[in-house]
Amino acid sequence: MRITAIYDSVESIASDIQNAYINFSQMTCSVVAVVTDQIVDGRPVVGFGFNSNGRYNASGILKDRLIPRLLEANPDDLIDSEGFLDPHLAWDVMMQNEKPGGHGERSVAVGVLDMALWDARAKMQNRPLYQLLAERAQRTPDDQVWVYAAGGYYYPGKDIVGLQDEFRQYLDLGYTVCKMKIGAASLGHDCDRIEAALQIVGEGNLCVDANGRFDRETALAYADAIQQYNLFWYEEAGDPLDFDIQAALTDAYALPTATGENLFSHQDARNLLRYGGMRSEVDYLQFDCALSYGLVEYYRTLDVLADYGWSPRRVVPHGGHQMSLHLAAGLGLGGNESYPGVFQPFGGFSDELTIEASYVGLPNSPGLGLENKANYRKMLKDAFGDRLALA
Repeated sequence: MRITAIYDSVESIASDIQNAYINFSQMTCSVVAVVTDQIVDGRPVVGFGFNSNGRYNASGILKDRLIPRLLEANPDDLIDSEGFLDPHLAWDVMMQNEKPGGHGERSVAVGVLDMALWDARAKMQNRPLYQLLAERAQRTPDDQVWVYAAGGYYYPGKDIVGLQDEFRQYLDLGYTVCKMKIGAASLGHDCDRIEAALQIVGEGNLCVDANGRFDRETALAYADAIQQYNLFWYEEAGDPLDFDIQAALTDAYALPTATGENLFSHQDARNLLRYGGMRSEVDYLQFDCALSYGLVEYYRTLDVLADYGWSPRRVVPHGGHQMSLHLAAGLGLGGNESYPGVFQPFGGFSDELTIEASYVGLPNSPGLGLENKANYRKMLKDAFGDRLALA
């Protein structure tokens, strides 16, 4: 087995939405295609990967360091005893000569390639990725995964009526739990928005997300004000590395909190559990493998959780994409974020999948099944079609 080429592209996922911290008017995404000489059904196996929203493209690191390392590596250093491409070995090659710490955009770049490598590996074995992961874990994969609809952004000119209309659309699609943004308006107005959203989704079915906007005082003021609403969870109140804010929040707020999407290593995950006051029977963790060095590192993060007595069922990955769906089903996680309308073509799931009562089935195609999304397939053809002969 040899990697014969790696192509990368920068794609726009810009829109006029905003959360409490950033707007998405210039948001971009890195996409890669890892081409191998392994032939399945008469065609070379190609793995595809991309990074989750909220972090910009990582093309500089990909082009300058990671892609050259993979292409220049001894091919024998990338294959396992069965003769297949091994993402774990490839991870070691990508991280050669890299200092620890300073995760930031490097973790994003590794995650992009890691996704493509796992896609390729599962295609080589003619299995959906979740099946491959479940076999490795010696478990039966889940046959459906709990998902929630993430949206409720601040749009120019769109306020409470628009928010309610958006959530009605998500309910029509089969979701019961929805998430909205808070923190870019006053506390009073955000409470008005929450009450309006609850009129549509019902008590217990609404998550709110502050995207790390609040200082300790504001985080606690919101906690005091929203505790009456019986929310599904209160997400990322303070800076993701300010574990003192999270610890104070869990002391003051009896209902579930959620955080972790902006922690990019198993060491950071461990520090959250050490110092953040997270409650293993109440709170949720949202680590996103596509932003945090990929699935290879995700295994280490799950090991940390086990060391601290956390069930993987308390993990609901950020990102709203099909890679996290495979992880949830294959490794027994608690669910998966979903983006029914935004961050296309990367958000959401294969076109043949439907949502019922906030549960989604699984794709049957080998690998990740990304090509089963018509808009994703079109993006691949536009980006790489002349080099990959994509139909």
